[in-house]
Amino acid sequence: MARALMIQGAGSDVGKSLIVAGLARAVTRRGLRVLPFKPQNMSNNAAVTVDGGEIGRAQALQALAAGVEPHTDMNPVLLKPETDVGAQVIVQGKRIATARAREYAGMKPQLMGAVLESFERLKARADLVLVEGAGSPAEVNLRRSDIANMGFARRADVPVVLVGDIDRGGVIAQLVGIKTVVDPDDAAMVHGFVINKFRGDPSLFDDGYRLIEARTAWRGFGVLPWFARAGELPAEDALGLADARKPGRCKIAFLALSRIANFDDLDPLKLEPGVDLVMVRPGEAIPGDARLVILPGSKSTRGDLAFLRAQGWDIDLVAHHRRGGHVLGLCGGYQMLGQSVTDPDGIEGPAGETRGLGLLDVTTTMTEQKTLTRVSAVHAATGQPISAYEIHIGRTDGPDRARPFARLDGVAEGAISGDGRVHGSYLHGLFTSDEFRKAFLAQLDIPAADQPYGARVESALDALAEHIETHLDVAGLLALAR
Repeated sequence: MARALMIQGAGSDVGKSLIVAGLARAVTRRGLRVLPFKPQNMSNNAAVTVDGGEIGRAQALQALAAGVEPHTDMNPVLLKPETDVGAQVIVQGKRIATARAREYAGMKPQLMGAVLESFERLKARADLVLVEGAGSPAEVNLRRSDIANMGFARRADVPVVLVGDIDRGGVIAQLVGIKTVVDPDDAAMVHGFVINKFRGDPSLFDDGYRLIEARTAWRGFGVLPWFARAGELPAEDALGLADARKPGRCKIAFLALSRIANFDDLDPLKLEPGVDLVMVRPGEAIPGDARLVILPGSKSTRGDLAFLRAQGWDIDLVAHHRRGGHVLGLCGGYQMLGQSVTDPDGIEGPAGETRGLGLLDVTTTMTEQKTLTRVSAVHAATGQPISAYEIHIGRTDGPDRARPFARLDGVAEGAISGDGRVHGSYLHGLFTSDEFRKAFLAQLDIPAADQPYGARVESALDALAEHIETHLDVAGLLALAR
């Protein structure tokens, strides 16, 4: 039976996911079989697993770091927000409900069983299970029904290391404050801390480091400097894509929809030296000089159609197309490009029909059945192979389907407009296929790099592992695991 160690954060976005990924690669290179685990995640950026379910994209990256296939047991509870107050609840890879926040709180005690079941299965297959928390254990108002942080750590008897983000300031108060506010039995599960995202000379924080150790009686496992190559790894948050700007290059714009989903489609494009990837935020206009505008996936297609119109992006898209620009809609973005989106059973929200953007002659009807599958396709225009995945509800059909975007085992997939400048497809992750990406960009007169995308991600993971080995007490962390 494997040992386990849990990495929790002093807050959200402190770098837990990357530290788990780096540790997974570092320990795997030492010859141990490592499996990642996150009891509960909230993300619309999901990955399709080898067993036909879905988990958070961060756990898929951690699985890659450990050299294993992603599995639904690695993230047994996934929440996919559909509105500001409600989310789709995915348990062990399958949707079981859509719940409002208060309703979900009532479900948590029953969900702990699935969490522990998945955790035990992973332990039976590994030497080490690296567990990632969610948010912060300082949210003591949520402790009673917690399954993501100390609630899990106590039930599964997993030692905890806390990560504090010094870049955002107040890291001493974050860590010392957690020791102050959490239940003493929860605090006893914490055995140490890591300071993350340090810029400059780490010795300047020596006094602060010792103060945290003295005030908490927790051991420090090191100060981790800022990892400059983090941007080469798939982003867990779409805001990470905003750091990819390369002014003077060929501009590709994508819309920051309110329920943007599976935006990892854009990760390979942000690394292309010839591409200036522009996030169009709410209230901003679509750049007039963009060669391509991408409508990404959405967790709420009709809701994001209304959001898109509220920003005036529908008018911008028509003007962009009139100027000769190209448009690519992926999954929910593909559905938006059609004539209408109908949800007769109210699967994504109130039942009804919403007028589409009308740039493709297709219509979409939402259906209860969800497509979750990995696929191999061929791009219809260039004949290049595409390795991708599908994760959507709804059926799309219409005259423009006679001009498919791709073919899956000879069957038409997606649609292209009569003028050839508007493309729609359900294929996620398509730009990770190097030859297709080159061919697609060539159609836009954009040169592509020769370095394979997968090799670049692997190189960044190796560099992350070396970064962690250099600056953290990895042997001490491994000794702590039980």
